[in-house]
Amino acid sequence: MHLQTFRAGRWPLALLAVIALALGACSATATGTISGSAQAPTPASSAAAAADPNGVKIADFAFTPGTLTVKVGSTVTWTNSDSAAHTVTADDGSFDSKSIAPGGAFSHLMDKAGTYAYHCAIHSSMTATVIVK
Repeated sequence: MHLQTFRAGRWPLALLAVIALALGACSATATGTISGSAQAPTPASSAAAAADPNGVKIADFAFTPGTLTVKVGSTVTWTNSDSAAHTVTADDGSFDSKSIAPGGAFSHLMDKAGTYAYHCAIHSSMTATVIVK
């Protein structure tokens, strides 16, 4: 009888331990952003975007750099480090991010040579250019 009471009293603790481990594993593995989404990037992906030579930072209601030159076949990633939502909208309609929430990112494959002027459709004073060679 005493053994049965001991087993009955220990199973809730074991269940709680398993749940705690499972929750810890879930939060430790969530990484990255999905291209074109407004999902917030992790600190590691934010640092990678900032160091990316094909990256454009959106901050202080501006695109930096204002002119970016890349090779044909490069993927350009815009990271919204601002406090407001923005878009990355090509003047010629060749790409459009839709709204990028603060902390979100948008990527686009530049597969054709040319000069692509773009703007934020929400804040018309925000303009920049990608030159693809």
